[in-house]
Amino acid sequence: MVTAKDNEGAGGPVSAVPPYWEEAKIELMKRDRIMKKLIPQFGDLHLVGHDDPFTTLARSIVGQQVTTKAADTAWKKLLQVSPKCTPAQIIKAGAEQLAGCGLSKRKTEYILDLADHFKNKRVHTSQWDQMDDEAVIAELVQIRGIGRWTAEMFLIFNLLRPNVLPLDDPGLIQGISQNYFSGEPVSRSDAREVSANWEPWRTVATWYLWRSLDPVAVE
Repeated sequence: MVTAKDNEGAGGPVSAVPPYWEEAKIELMKRDRIMKKLIPQFGDLHLVGHDDPFTTLARSIVGQQVTTKAADTAWKKLLQVSPKCTPAQIIKAGAEQLAGCGLSKRKTEYILDLADHFKNKRVHTSQWDQMDDEAVIAELVQIRGIGRWTAEMFLIFNLLRPNVLPLDDPGLIQGISQNYFSGEPVSRSDAREVSANWEPWRTVATWYLWRSLDPVAVE
């Protein structure tokens, strides 16, 4: 299954610290006793974004419903077929070559549909910086194979949005369970209640909860 960790390895890393990161750390540590203990454990580590929208989304699709190792293998094969991973290269490669990378018929269709959306400008990448989170999500989920979770990961890792709460992410729910509820099961309403204290920095708090489960961020 694709995870947030897979997205940390997609699309070409951008190592600059997100502009809101330091302010968010200070505010979260003031407001939240768990964050006050958690954030200092990770020093200067921060969210590493990825700059190419198409590659980031393609990598997310490749990683769906398979292990990280299987996703990495398929991704490397795809990059042999399409070294720059551009929409035009993917379309030129075609279904047969993509399937030869180990992609299922459905994923092959998803990747080609994604490429078609980008090539024919049916997604407005140049406007995403000006659109709010829900508007970007609404546009992305029109593409086959992209659901809300994938769109939220895109907001976090590509657009570096500061206030995303991915309630469908198992890592977030597990992180809240372990850090706030002593490992007891956590509902979506529990998660929302805990996260109310994090606004407008829910992305940052989510990232630190991911790190509490897996200290090494893949870049």
